[in-house]
Amino acid sequence: MILCCGEALIDMIPEQTVQGPDGYVPRSGGAIFNTAIGLGRLGCRTGLLSGISTDVFGHQLMADLRASNVDTRYVIRSDRPTTLAFVKLSDGQASYTFFDENSAGRMIEARDLPAEIGDVSAMFFGGISLACDPGAETYVQFAVAHARNCVVMVDPNIRPSFIGDEQKFRDRIDRMLRLADIVKVSDEDLNWIIQSTDSLEAKVAQLQKIGPSVVLLTRGSSGAQAWLPDGRSIFVASQKVDVVDTVGAGDTFNAGVLASLSEAGLLTKTAIQTVQENDVAEAIGFGARAAAITVSRAGANPPWRDELY
Repeated sequence: MILCCGEALIDMIPEQTVQGPDGYVPRSGGAIFNTAIGLGRLGCRTGLLSGISTDVFGHQLMADLRASNVDTRYVIRSDRPTTLAFVKLSDGQASYTFFDENSAGRMIEARDLPAEIGDVSAMFFGGISLACDPGAETYVQFAVAHARNCVVMVDPNIRPSFIGDEQKFRDRIDRMLRLADIVKVSDEDLNWIIQSTDSLEAKVAQLQKIGPSVVLLTRGSSGAQAWLPDGRSIFVASQKVDVVDTVGAGDTFNAGVLASLSEAGLLTKTAIQTVQENDVAEAIGFGARAAAITVSRAGANPPWRDELY
């Protein structure tokens, strides 16, 4: 099983009302939630470790997880509120305003975590769940406890406006990158993590020195590039589609990559350290195809497996 560890929230999506002005429609979301949904729809055994409320939005999140074949045994339920993210769309690009204080997701602690995860072979971390304590530190502790036996993938998905204590956040991201076997970053993420005038290629090399065997760099419509453990790189072009919006595109890409690697039997510590060019090319190509479907329709709505054929 691939265990996705992090936020599950409600995206409040603007939608025109019959009277004319925009209203907001609640859609299940969150980077980690979306990746879990994407994996489940692609037919991959997956679960979610997250704090989810018992409120009306929490019931919506749980129902959507089950509908997409995501195992919910590791979900931590509480009566705290659900995180809300109000979305603003501009030319298909999304920006967010978060309401997260004292939320069910943010307030999980180490004592809430499962002691055993024997059926888990890989873990996925990232998103805003690494930005706010106590939940952020809880996820790091969970990664530390299980990274020896599980492949770890990290997508920092950095949102500077969401960061309170920048140095503390940088230290936490550094710890996660050192635990990671696979890291996916956008060019904006990479430039934020390594603030220098070096080229993106040089920054990727610096990243690989501290932890990950494989680094994936996404550049939106310009495609994606992957660096192998030996430093070689592979480029895959993006799929050309009519873009409705980009909500959930990166999360779907992550799901596609993980699903492809899992099906190839490569989500083990040994295999990922010696992964071959054709396997990585297949994985990022599959991720790009899945993401192309997501951007062609409104909201974070990853494709089902049969939609890719």
